[in-house]
Amino acid sequence: MKSSSKPPVSPHFAIPFGILAVSTSSIFIRYAQADAPSIVIAAGRLTLATIILAGIALLRHRSELRALTPRELGLALLSGFFLSVHFATWITSLEYTTVASSVVLVSTSPLWVALLAPLTIREPVARPVFWGMGLALVGGTVVGLSDSCTWAGGAMSCPPFSEFVAGEAFLGDFLALAGAWTGAGYLLIGRRLREKMSLIPYIFIVYGMAAVFLNIFMFSAGESPTGYPPKVYEWVLLLALVPQLLGHSTFNWALRYLSAAYVSITLLGEPIGSAVLAYILLKEVPSVLMAFGAILILIGIYVASRSEQRVTP
Repeated sequence: MKSSSKPPVSPHFAIPFGILAVSTSSIFIRYAQADAPSIVIAAGRLTLATIILAGIALLRHRSELRALTPRELGLALLSGFFLSVHFATWITSLEYTTVASSVVLVSTSPLWVALLAPLTIREPVARPVFWGMGLALVGGTVVGLSDSCTWAGGAMSCPPFSEFVAGEAFLGDFLALAGAWTGAGYLLIGRRLREKMSLIPYIFIVYGMAAVFLNIFMFSAGESPTGYPPKVYEWVLLLALVPQLLGHSTFNWALRYLSAAYVSITLLGEPIGSAVLAYILLKEVPSVLMAFGAILILIGIYVASRSEQRVTP
């Protein structure tokens, strides 16, 4: 996918700022979770981002919004649904597992994109993708074990399987992985939508759809968006401004000028940034097992993405 127009700045220059922005997400979420449920945080994040975008989208891009076909609107609705489930599951995972485990697992989305691409958008999968998938799945297993198992004296010690499955860390890791799967759906649909849509209308519709679904999830769970300490709303506002509007939107913007595979591989910088921030701010020290599993996942995604063609303006 490429654009004939030249971007105002190099996407390669902008992407590092996007990585830095999205790396703050898990930290802001952890702070907000001290006083608010995860689903409230997710709904607030997308709702505020949509409200901020509304003025620009409706004033400057009204004609483009009106010109969208029913199929494009349907795809945007589905993309927004995937994005809402992505945030709902991933943010909830942070209640049960470490920031490092959660972010590394949710960042496997590019692998699932490569796996599903032949079935959904008719893109073939090269052999390196399968090698990368194998490495990443082994790494994901190690990351999942790292919250319940320990490595000492050259041997790994784990609790009984029944106890492991019942543990909170297992649930958190599974939710993060579910976030990766739905994130892959969001990226695959985004590939098609960004071919014809400019950035602001695209993110306005998708973020808006995600906000609608997240609010439905929130009220269905019996939660309310009001009644929390002021600091909760400060963290949610920061989530909307920094990782959502600056971070996610930077990657969505880059999809117009760079291949989805290349943009996906750059998302691998988020676990590193989040782990560093978690170590500094939350005093979370990654275990040896978790670090080893994370390395395997990152190598696996890198190997898989090497086979994708990079498209530059």
